[in-house]
Amino acid sequence: MPRVSDQHLAARRRQILDAAARCFVAEGFHQTSMQDVIKAAGLSVGAFYRYFPSKTDLIRAIAEETVGELLAELDATVADATFDTVADATFDTVADATLHDAMWQALTIAEKRISGDQRAKLAVQVWAEALRDPELGELVADIYQRVRGRFTRLAARAGHDHPEAVGAVLFGLMQGFILQRLLVGGIDASTYHAGIATLIR
Repeated sequence: MPRVSDQHLAARRRQILDAAARCFVAEGFHQTSMQDVIKAAGLSVGAFYRYFPSKTDLIRAIAEETVGELLAELDATVADATFDTVADATFDTVADATLHDAMWQALTIAEKRISGDQRAKLAVQVWAEALRDPELGELVADIYQRVRGRFTRLAARAGHDHPEAVGAVLFGLMQGFILQRLLVGGIDASTYHAGIATLIR
């Protein structure tokens, strides 16, 4: 029997994750059965369960993948931030101007994801499910602690006296933006960014 290539395995896994994301966005976690995902993926039951034995495994994989990409982009934002330029006249310090610029980049990333990828809607479902499922709760806590840590690092590099506190607030601002875009609407990155700039000033 010929050995299945790593490329083939990766393609099948991608096929399942994409199908699961479509189903979860359309019907929610609890209204979507494993049979729904299997049908959407176009695979046999045996082939499907080889990759994901349970719905929780699917949710965990989607959460890790989506946030992993965001972490990479936030890392790039932190790495590219400059701290030796003269602060804009509207800000008191270089640190504030830098955080202002970095938040604009992060908001732009978030807005693009929410507008261009329906899987962003899964974030809210994952948050709610994490309160019910202890295992998923641990995973989500670990992931978002890492995301919050990126903002803490940014605040520390900008020279703030209390980087953990500043990082927590910046992280909360990002969560607030995502929730408002998904649940309420009527706000874009430019508007939200203007509000942050006003608060900083």
